[in-house]
Amino acid sequence: MMLSDWIGRSETVEDVAALAPLLGLAATLDHTEPPWRAGEVPPLGHWLYFLPRALERDIAADGHPHKGGFLPPVELPRRMWAGGEFSFAAPIPVGVAITRRSTIADVTEKTGRTGPMVFVRVEHEISTPAGPALSEVHHIVYREPPRPGEAPPAAEPAPEGAVWRRRVQPDIVLLFRYSALTFNGHRIHYDREYCREVEGYPGLIVHGPLTATLLMDLFLRHNPGARVTGFKFRAKRPLFDIHPLEVCGRPVPGGAELWAVDHQGNLAMSAELEAV
Repeated sequence: MMLSDWIGRSETVEDVAALAPLLGLAATLDHTEPPWRAGEVPPLGHWLYFLPRALERDIAADGHPHKGGFLPPVELPRRMWAGGEFSFAAPIPVGVAITRRSTIADVTEKTGRTGPMVFVRVEHEISTPAGPALSEVHHIVYREPPRPGEAPPAAEPAPEGAVWRRRVQPDIVLLFRYSALTFNGHRIHYDREYCREVEGYPGLIVHGPLTATLLMDLFLRHNPGARVTGFKFRAKRPLFDIHPLEVCGRPVPGGAELWAVDHQGNLAMSAELEAV
């Protein structure tokens, strides 16, 4: 089969918006009293539900489930979360039943500076008994392993004019706790030897969703109880546990501009947020 044959495939899964994962998220983000709306799943908190339940025998060498099944069986070994787009239509009350319908919207093969790449676009629709609550577009990119002496991607300077700023040290404990919350076995987040010797990274990689969550959290720290209606982010550059990072932002009409910065002042992630 061709990878394009996966376009249009869909699956539906069910869960319950339990309180316990949200308490774990609040602790991981260092909150005694979290700044999101009481009794509701916070924006991006839906990532704590609908978790993969692959059997141990079905786990590949990188810690992910073997390729195939719902996602297309891309042969390229490096898999990264490149970005996402979200529309929050209605709150998800804690404790309600939730349903997610996921569809492979597109699979595109390209050749870039570093070799072949495959881009996969997944669309998710999450609903409660009251109706649609959240739509998400998930962008995944697959790449070849690094070549010896390969130069890193060109750096992009971070924006200036931050009104909000928070320094975060993404140590191994933070990465482990977020992996545990999301049942993520990908070894790039906890196995330093694997990162260096197999994937060619200098340290453990900060999860893309964790960085996005830290950006969302920065906004909510300065706008507690705000109703977020839209959010989109794009990963620009990997972040590693060996250096601190900063999450920054500033208010704009109708929401906020947010970004993450590495230890050298380079843009690592950009985001736009809409709120009322």
